[in-house]
Amino acid sequence: MISTSIPSPTEPFGLHRPTLATTPAPTGHEDLFTRHGMAWLPIGCFLVRTGDRTILVDAGMGPEMRDDGPRRLLVGGQLLLGLRAVGVTPPDITDVVCTHLHADHCGWLFDTEAEAVFTHATVWFGAHDWDHFVANPDVWMFDHIRHGFRVAAKRGARLRPVTLDTTIAPGVTLIMTPGHTPGHLSIVVSSGGRRALLLGDAIVCPVQLDEPTWQSIGDVDPELAQRVQERLFRELEDGTTLGAGAHLPELQFGRVLAGQGRRWFT
Repeated sequence: MISTSIPSPTEPFGLHRPTLATTPAPTGHEDLFTRHGMAWLPIGCFLVRTGDRTILVDAGMGPEMRDDGPRRLLVGGQLLLGLRAVGVTPPDITDVVCTHLHADHCGWLFDTEAEAVFTHATVWFGAHDWDHFVANPDVWMFDHIRHGFRVAAKRGARLRPVTLDTTIAPGVTLIMTPGHTPGHLSIVVSSGGRRALLLGDAIVCPVQLDEPTWQSIGDVDPELAQRVQERLFRELEDGTTLGAGAHLPELQFGRVLAGQGRRWFT
């Protein structure tokens, strides 16, 4: 039996409209933005239980805040509280899947002393993200997270970089969805004929269905990210697959209603 739950409360994420999209005009999407032109989106994580495995998908921002001025505000701090709310403590987590290694997806992996927070967990991530973030000091990453990864690797800790689609537990498969970052992963969760896609940042907001040129400010390869995004929207048209991303408003699962005038439906 596989169940997916959402640790709550989520961690708020502010995104400035001109950086959400290459075309900033919000015509027809006014409900997404505040009067100050900000889109407030969650920093979300998901919990998957299957057999004796308790899998955390993404690890939030950590107890941190990063203020990029009018461009972006990242506020963390609530993940462990959210886990406790659903009866889970850090030692209960058997696996952590980081869809990618941006700060708001791996911030709780290590404390400031580079010690693992989820002490019993195997950590899965895209191998190309290690090359892009951990091995490259010129790319911004919290110092203690980069150091934590390097210390864990030296200790032979349970780090599992992947380069191919990989099944990690019954009904839980990692699929490669690069573009937002070089090693970006999404997760397929399936059980009893039902299927869900945990999208990470491959789709940042459903508005991208209507505005395909609107791109995340963090896309490393915008053209590839757009192709992957369209592929995933097509998968969400099949009538049986639901999807949710780490920043989708209210972390609601939805699907795409196919045909003329495709639209997002929750």
